[in-house]
Amino acid sequence: MTRRDRGRVALPWALGGLFLAVVLVAGVGLGWTSGRLNPVVCGGPCGPEAVAPPEALTLDAAPQRVQPDPVMTGALDPDAVRAAVQPLLEDPARRAELGDRLGVAVVGLDGTSVFARDAAEAFVPASTTKLLTAYAALSLLEPGSRFSTSTVLDGNEVVLVGGGDPYLASSRPERPTRVDRADLRTLAERTAAALDDAGVGEVSLGYDAGLFTGPSASPGWEDSYVPGQVVTPVSALWADQGVRDGIRSGDPARAAADRFAGYLQDEGIDVDGDPDRADAPPDPQRVLAAVQSATVAQIVDATLVRSDNEAAEVLLRHVGLAAGGPGSFEGGTDAVAATLTEAGVPVQGLRLDDGSGLARSNRIAPETLAGVLRVAASRASTSELLADLPVGGLTGTLEDRFDEDSAGRGLVRAKTGTLTGVHSLAGYATDARGVPIVFAVMVDDTEGVNPFVTQAAIDDVAAALAACTCGPDATQS
Repeated sequence: MTRRDRGRVALPWALGGLFLAVVLVAGVGLGWTSGRLNPVVCGGPCGPEAVAPPEALTLDAAPQRVQPDPVMTGALDPDAVRAAVQPLLEDPARRAELGDRLGVAVVGLDGTSVFARDAAEAFVPASTTKLLTAYAALSLLEPGSRFSTSTVLDGNEVVLVGGGDPYLASSRPERPTRVDRADLRTLAERTAAALDDAGVGEVSLGYDAGLFTGPSASPGWEDSYVPGQVVTPVSALWADQGVRDGIRSGDPARAAADRFAGYLQDEGIDVDGDPDRADAPPDPQRVLAAVQSATVAQIVDATLVRSDNEAAEVLLRHVGLAAGGPGSFEGGTDAVAATLTEAGVPVQGLRLDDGSGLARSNRIAPETLAGVLRVAASRASTSELLADLPVGGLTGTLEDRFDEDSAGRGLVRAKTGTLTGVHSLAGYATDARGVPIVFAVMVDDTEGVNPFVTQAAIDDVAAALAACTCGPDATQS
């Protein structure tokens, strides 16, 4: 057989191999999007680590924020709202896409409920939990306040004191970021300068992360979340949210102290031994240096746009402390529930085991999500929450949803929530007359459905509100 003959014989085999590869890729893709590969890929239901974040989650610069500017806030027409939404929920094909458990709440900014379907039923909320955490943070903390990471001198020991800065960086970012970032290198430079002024050239190093208490992982989280690198153990002291070279630290406070020790050495201060846990002395005269976090308002904005789990859990602890309780999961969730109750938000069936929504044990009703948005809009201190919501088709976790043909593109602002079999969307749509319509849509029994199909079905409900002529006619008195 000649070389040319062998080439002719090999061609069909090559084409056959290419065909098999295409079939295999298509099969894997179908299995992935349908959820049938979940047991293989994730060893069971997939957690949020298996959901690829949209590119906007890693934006280096803050996009121009779109402020809500509703033309009118008059009473909504319940019949018009029902006509827009109900056909989408009663269509058999769409009902299959949304699963057997579906809750919907639609309200006006005046508090009037105009459409409800199991709105008082509690569902697994996933990341829409962050709306409650954010509201409590803006209610109990001064939006312009900042968290301080500092160093204090105790004898010959420098103690690095964590102040609960969720976005503390190890060193200065090279490019602008969405939030102001304090950094350990700057703190080390300032600390070294203060030590030089005091004539101190050699110190030991301690670190104090005692601002927060209780477990660093919620009992409501899957056992695999921390060891599986889904989330960093919550700490009042960390740098880069405990992540270095793509790996989350199991002890982010110690990792930050190790990094800080290196920076002090770079500044000419000898550090004796390894960093140890320590209690900072209470005397404020001993403070050597400090760096300040972004404002609470900036942190809330970044938390909602990025759906940042770590930042949400840090905010939850600050909420607990601001309410006079402990900076823990329990202290924070108790404070959130109390803040909602005091504001008149319905809390029937509410259960919170964290501030981010990673806990599948969380339960929130659609009327609670809609209620917190409506109340937030009515108060100066919390109204910024609505401006922080991702914009449909344009920013954050909604960047890749509401395509150019959707009526909701640019007119829906909402917080997403996604776990395996769980999808929620809560925010507001601006209708055809410029009237804002607050809504919450929740499903938590769709493990057998393609998640993108379910998301699209939920988005269609929000888009229908944007296309609806539901508000009052401005030309009529």
